[in-house]
Amino acid sequence: MDKNRLIMEFGCDARNEAVARVVVAAMLTRTNPTLSEVEDVKTAVSEAVTNSIIHGYGSGEGSIILEAYIEERTLYITITDHGCGIENVDRAMEPLYTTVTDGSRSGMGFSFMEAFMDELKVESRVGEGTVVNMKKIIGKSQEIY
Repeated sequence: MDKNRLIMEFGCDARNEAVARVVVAAMLTRTNPTLSEVEDVKTAVSEAVTNSIIHGYGSGEGSIILEAYIEERTLYITITDHGCGIENVDRAMEPLYTTVTDGSRSGMGFSFMEAFMDELKVESRVGEGTVVNMKKIIGKSQEIY
């Protein structure tokens, strides 16, 4: 079995979003991805971490756990926070839905994750936090049928 695993915990500081993005992108390079695949993964990680920071913790303190591993040519990512949780995950995953009313958020975070990754699963409990699981098959667009 070909596995390469990463587990990283960081504070809910907005600057850590870039760190998470770069670390996962660097890990992904061992699969010889296309530039488009790297950008897709970086965008999805950025959206998931940003959601944890802004919606999970708000202006409070807390940590985010990023887990990623590669099995053959598939990248698996899990991003976990122990923030406030999401009351209605199905509603939160609707395009343009946001709980931030000041106009600073587009409500497209989950939509971007869903568009750029091959699989997306979100689990959440109010008062306990949120777990975002994503999967990306590398080289899928290069296969000849």
